[in-house]
Amino acid sequence: MRQTKKIGNEAEDAVIRYMAEHGYTFLVRNFTVHNMGELDVVMTKDDELYVIEVKSRLEDTIYADPLRSITARKRLKILNTTRMLISRYGLYNMNVHFLAGCVTHRRDGMIQNVEIIPF
Repeated sequence: MRQTKKIGNEAEDAVIRYMAEHGYTFLVRNFTVHNMGELDVVMTKDDELYVIEVKSRLEDTIYADPLRSITARKRLKILNTTRMLISRYGLYNMNVHFLAGCVTHRRDGMIQNVEIIPF
């Protein structure tokens, strides 16, 4: 497995753990609709659905705000894929929240920080 993919998987794991520790329930990971898009992590809490786009960054590198990497085109893909997820799982009565899971890691891949930001 490529290092980038491995770090991405570990970042998704960290976001799932963080959300679970705060009372959220895991629903699905890497929900993919062919020719549409992918949802990194989806969690629930009460009657709320949380779609989380995971972004991983090196701790000692200056990057622009991770939210900037979630472009208008990416947001549209996330929205359309979320519609398919709602249909597939019958989640019509749930409020939907879109979040960015910003994960900071060291060069060796060790997770340093997880921050959840609405977008």
